[in-house]
Amino acid sequence: MHIDDLRALAPLWLSKTEEVREDRAHWGTNITGDIYGTGWISEMYGYSFGAAEVGLRHKINNDLMIYPGYTPQPGVEPILLHYGLPFSVGNWSFSKLQHHEDGIVYDCGRLFPEPPYPREVKAMESDPNKRRGLFLSIECINTLNEGLLLQHARNGCLKPKWSKYLSFLKSKTFAELTQPKLPTPPRVQFEVAEERKEIDEPTKPYPKIHTLFSTECIPYFDWQTVGLMHSFHLSGQPGNITRLLSCTDEELKHYKGHDLAPTHYVPSMSRHPLTGDWYPAINKPAAVVHWLNHVNTDAEYIVILDADMILRGPITPWEFNAARGRPVSTPYEYLIGCDNELAKLHTRHPDACDKVGGVIIMHIDDLREFALLWLLKTEEVRADRAHYATNITGDIYESGWISEMYGYSFGAAELQLRHTVSSEILIYPGYVPQPGVKYRVFHYGLEFEVGNWSFDKANWRDANMVNRCWATFPDPPDPSTLEKTDEDSLQRDLLSIECVKSLNEALLLHHKRRNCPDPTTLSDPKSDTTNDVTSSRKFGMFAENNEMKSDLVLGNHSRESSLTKVPNGLFSTLRFWIILLWVFSGIGLH
Repeated sequence: MHIDDLRALAPLWLSKTEEVREDRAHWGTNITGDIYGTGWISEMYGYSFGAAEVGLRHKINNDLMIYPGYTPQPGVEPILLHYGLPFSVGNWSFSKLQHHEDGIVYDCGRLFPEPPYPREVKAMESDPNKRRGLFLSIECINTLNEGLLLQHARNGCLKPKWSKYLSFLKSKTFAELTQPKLPTPPRVQFEVAEERKEIDEPTKPYPKIHTLFSTECIPYFDWQTVGLMHSFHLSGQPGNITRLLSCTDEELKHYKGHDLAPTHYVPSMSRHPLTGDWYPAINKPAAVVHWLNHVNTDAEYIVILDADMILRGPITPWEFNAARGRPVSTPYEYLIGCDNELAKLHTRHPDACDKVGGVIIMHIDDLREFALLWLLKTEEVRADRAHYATNITGDIYESGWISEMYGYSFGAAELQLRHTVSSEILIYPGYVPQPGVKYRVFHYGLEFEVGNWSFDKANWRDANMVNRCWATFPDPPDPSTLEKTDEDSLQRDLLSIECVKSLNEALLLHHKRRNCPDPTTLSDPKSDTTNDVTSSRKFGMFAENNEMKSDLVLGNHSRESSLTKVPNGLFSTLRFWIILLWVFSGIGLH
C-alpha cells in the first residue's frame, strides 16, 4: 500500500474495527462467517470497511500467499506461508494454538516436533501438485525450527547435540527447499502488461508534497490541531504533514499536546525579541523560516495551511496548476492595501501585489527565496503604525493585526511571484457556495450560524477541549430540519453543519484514543479543570482586555463560564485562612 493511502486508511481501520466489535447483534456466523460467532474477525472487517470508506479498491492476488495444508495452484510458487490454521503431513500435525503460552524461544535446544523428511513425503503422495503442497507444509515448520536454533544461539545456549534432524536443517537439500521464492517471470510480465492497460499513468510522476501548519502551545490551537489532523488523514492529501509549534521554553515545560501531530518545534516570536511587540501572528512566517533552515525535505511543493481549517479533499499543485515561479493561493479581497499607498511604501513592485492568503501552494525553491522576505515585510508593516487605518489596510480594528497577511503579499511582490488565484479551494462556513464547486478546505475563522445555532472559534479560546474527556462543541442542527425552499441557504447551512460535525468527530476519536472513561461514569459533567488564561493569534492585545466565554459540552450538557468567576475551592481556601488569622489574632491579644 502506498504510504499516502495508509495514512488515510489507518484511523478508519481502527475506528471501524471498534465499531464492528461493538456490534454484537451481528456477530452471527450467518452474517459474518465467523465460525465461533464471537466477533473475533472484527479487525478484518474493520480493514475492509475502512478501505471502502476511503474508496480504496484492491487488486486481489490469489497466488501471493498460501496456508500450509492447502494445495497450491498449478505453476504458482507462493511468496508467503501463513500458518494461522492447523495443518498435517501424514500422521504429523502442527497447530500454533497449542503453543500459545509456550516459552520455546527461551528453552535451549527445544524445537517443534520434527515433520517427515522429503523422501518420506515423496512416498506419501503421487499427485505432483498435492505433493508440492506437503513440501510447503514441512518447509514452514522446518523454517520455524531453523529460526529457533539461531535464536537459541543468540540467547547464549550451548551448541545442541548432533541429531539427524539438525543435520538435515544444515543440509544442501534443506537449503534448496527454502531458497527465496520470486514470482515466475511470465506472471510478472503479464501483470505489468495488464497494469499498463488498466492504469493510464502520467509520463512524469507527480511531485512530492509536504503540508505545513503553524500553532502555539495553548489549548486553543490544540483542538484546532486535532480537527485538522483528523481531516488530513481522511482527505487523501498526498505526502506528509508537519505542525510548526511556536513555544517559549517556559510554555514547553507544561505543554501536554506533543503527540497531537508530527511536530517541528520553533522558538516563539509572539513577544518580539527586539521590539517587545506582542504579535503572535508573526509566528507563522518565522516558523516557516525556521523549518526551512533546520529540516531537509525532498518535497518539491509545500502546502501551507492555518490551524483553523478542515480539509475536505486533496490540495495538489498539478490540479491547481502551481509551478516554479507561479504559486497558487486563495483570494483575500479585503487586503485593500495592495491597491493604495501601503503597497507603494512597502514593495518596489506594487503592481505585483496579489490579495491572497489562507491556503498556499508554493514550489520549495520559491519558498526558500521568499520566506525570509515574508518575515521581514511582516515586521516592516507591523512597525508602520502610521498606516494602520481601516481605509488604508482594510483592518476594521486598525490595530495592524493583519500585518502578516500584508507581509506575505508584499514579500511575494518583491520577488514578483504572481499567484494563480483559485476561489474553488477554500470556503468560510456561513458563506454561500458556488454551485458545483467541491471546496477542499473549510476555514472557520469567522462566526457562522444555522438558525438559532452558531459557532465562533473565539468563544473557545480558553476551553481545554483536548485534555478534558469527551469535551465537544454544541451539536449543530440536524440537516433534516433545514428549510429546503432556498437552495443557496440550504447548501450554505449544510456546509456549516459539516464543518462542526467534523470537529466533533475528531474530538470524540481523540478522546477515545486517550482511553477516556465511559462518559456515563463521570460524576460531575459540569466540572472544568481549565484554569489557564491564554491568548490567541487571531486576537492579540484585544484578548488581554476582553473576557471570552469558555463552553465545554459533555453529551447534551453545556456550561458557560466567565474568566472573572472564582472557583468554589478558592472561596473555601480564603475562608479557612481568614478564620485561622482571626484565631491567632485572638490568641495574641490574650
